[in-house]
Amino acid sequence: MKGKLILSVEDEEDIQQLVSYNLMKAGYRVLCAESGEEALEKLASEKPDLIILDLMLPGINGMEVCTLIRKTDSLKSIPIVMLTAKGEETDIVAGLETGAEDYITKPFSPKVLLARIKKILCRTQKKADEKSNNNADGIIERGAIVIDPGRFETKINGRAVQLTLTEFSILKTLARRAGWVFSREQIIDAVRGYEYSVTPRAVDVHIFSLRNKLGSAGHCIEAVRGVGYRFKEEAI
Repeated sequence: MKGKLILSVEDEEDIQQLVSYNLMKAGYRVLCAESGEEALEKLASEKPDLIILDLMLPGINGMEVCTLIRKTDSLKSIPIVMLTAKGEETDIVAGLETGAEDYITKPFSPKVLLARIKKILCRTQKKADEKSNNNADGIIERGAIVIDPGRFETKINGRAVQLTLTEFSILKTLARRAGWVFSREQIIDAVRGYEYSVTPRAVDVHIFSLRNKLGSAGHCIEAVRGVGYRFKEEAI
């Protein structure tokens, strides 16, 4: 689970530092927000793998943020862990009913928080893998792009696009999990059955060629600095 991006929404500086420090120490990437409004602004451009959300925030409170996230198609699948001083049973039930995956009260143990996060991310990854396997041969439609793995066909607005085996495999891998960031090594693993000579540098070359062949739809494949590539969700 290392390398996953976690958004920590917390207005108390000392707690934010404690959470961020322990997350980074455990190998996670961390994005911070001090208010509900700031969290929503960052979610407009970033899709974290998990959100740690305080309830008692200035402005829009945590419950409202959670409700808005669950009503947004591109965000509603992101697991949310509520971290708050409100530990009454009614608060916990309300948080879970709003859509939180877990609820941790303050004061808290960083080790317990990390264990809960790891468990949730593992469960989320397992579900995604099962869904991917169940749809392994299904047609993938992402906006104007239609990918048919069974026929080895790619069409944009009904027009066929000729791709190499490696380019097709890369496109299929990214499009099947739109929004997910794939490292170059993960992309190599996905295409290794077709071309054993693929290297991290070669992945960049294939991506460049693939974007050119996709034409105006090529913008859907986005480079994530320092990590790899993803198929932009807004292209769906």
